[in-house]
Amino acid sequence: MKKILTVFCLTAIFSSQAQIQSSPEKKEGDGPYTQLIIRGVTLINGTGAPPNGPVDIVIENNRVVQISTVGNPGVPINAQRRPALKPNGKELNYEGMYVIPGLIDMHGHIGGKEQGTPAEYVFKLWMAHGITTIRDPSCGNGLDWVLDHKKKSAANTITAPRIYAYTAFGQGSKTPINTAEAARAWVTENAKKGADGIKFFGASPEVMDAALRENKKLGLRSACHHAQLDVARWNVLNSARSGLTSMEHWYGLPEALFTDKTIQQYPVTYNYNNEQDRFEEAGKLWKQAAAPYSEHWNKVMNELIALDFTLDPTFNIYDANRDLMRARRAEWHEDYTLPSLWKFYEPSRVSHGSYWHNWGTEQEVEWKNNYRLWMTFVNEYKNRGGRVTAGSDNGFIYQLYGFGFIRELELLREAGFHPLEVIRSATLYAAQALGAEKDLGSVEIGKLADLVVIDANPLKNLQVLYGTGAIELDASNTVIRKGGVKYTIKDGIVYDAKKLLQDVKNMVDEEKRKTNWQLKQPGIK
Repeated sequence: MKKILTVFCLTAIFSSQAQIQSSPEKKEGDGPYTQLIIRGVTLINGTGAPPNGPVDIVIENNRVVQISTVGNPGVPINAQRRPALKPNGKELNYEGMYVIPGLIDMHGHIGGKEQGTPAEYVFKLWMAHGITTIRDPSCGNGLDWVLDHKKKSAANTITAPRIYAYTAFGQGSKTPINTAEAARAWVTENAKKGADGIKFFGASPEVMDAALRENKKLGLRSACHHAQLDVARWNVLNSARSGLTSMEHWYGLPEALFTDKTIQQYPVTYNYNNEQDRFEEAGKLWKQAAAPYSEHWNKVMNELIALDFTLDPTFNIYDANRDLMRARRAEWHEDYTLPSLWKFYEPSRVSHGSYWHNWGTEQEVEWKNNYRLWMTFVNEYKNRGGRVTAGSDNGFIYQLYGFGFIRELELLREAGFHPLEVIRSATLYAAQALGAEKDLGSVEIGKLADLVVIDANPLKNLQVLYGTGAIELDASNTVIRKGGVKYTIKDGIVYDAKKLLQDVKNMVDEEKRKTNWQLKQPGIK
């Protein structure tokens, strides 16, 4: 991949000529039904409410119409309380299982040609992990391609999450956007094309201010990765004041927290296009910001909360920076990572996010310290009423679609979130950030039927949401796998999540056969 495509962001922007193949018509899923009753489950509804069950959930015409308590734990179901099944209705007995709302990945790129990841592969990994909605930040396959797949997903003619399309600022423009007038014109045209929002990376203050204000006036939402190339003159506070609705990763936030400098302490030999430089020095950034709970730290946080600003930290995408071996050796790579994607992950001076030129103990220790400070801000932001969502940015840095999103939930837990707060960030708060809380984000009467069914309690161990499940020892001293999403329900259509995951494995196995490829660790012959 040429660097020109990646200098502004962690995630690559692919030209419309580099589209991945379209997703085929779906062959999976049962329904929708005129009436669907899910019986006997314990419900975690996404609002922050504690688990409640057993309940029967009634769905009609893709809306939740009734949630009925049908007894108490440990005793037989009270049949008198059960909602009646209508003619031609369908009932599914999931007694003893758990239901949560469909998960929402707020930073979900739909694969990339350079990674060799077809849309079907990406979509099925997401759906197999209960992800029923994604926000595509930058529409790297081209806005027309993404809008086409958004339409197909909405009609359920493909197996895919619902899609929110956030175009990269300036995408498709034939001339540079370097004036406020040009910025407003592009934003207006972008809205007319049907985009749901804009993903920014930075520009001059005049252009950023004009574009954000125009976008807000038109009622669209926005995200921004505040790239180092512009952050010295325009940080997160500037963006939020002009109307940005969410920030990605954390770039631009430490810069807003500087008290004794205005520019990051770059070594004089630093070169942004050398990603070892870029990411090694990024791991030293939070310690340059104001100390946690100091006057300036509090002031910045409180202003962002007052502006109803959303943080989408994507902790998982940098997880390898603090423990490269752990991310590289994740157990799902052998079965579910395509050979082309594994090649893309390996150390390279060309592939984006593959900056393992000389990465070791010193870099990992800096990043561990970086995370402590970053997580402190994010957790306190949540505690004070700020909105924090879950996004993955997968397909880079040894993070695999779907699996990486569940890792994000684990990292929110590490940051200090209660498991119920983690689920809320991945569901209701994400729906709020998208402006879709009327339909999505929680299991409540009147909302769309996007649900996830698991045969284990995710609050006890978020790892049961991984496709590979969690390791347990049963009463007979036998090692078992517990969990893995069992069913993903989107728009009232019931998908066998484990079958979707098997489809992905079959794709990977076929590529291995065709190329005679075996997964080997970098540098090992």
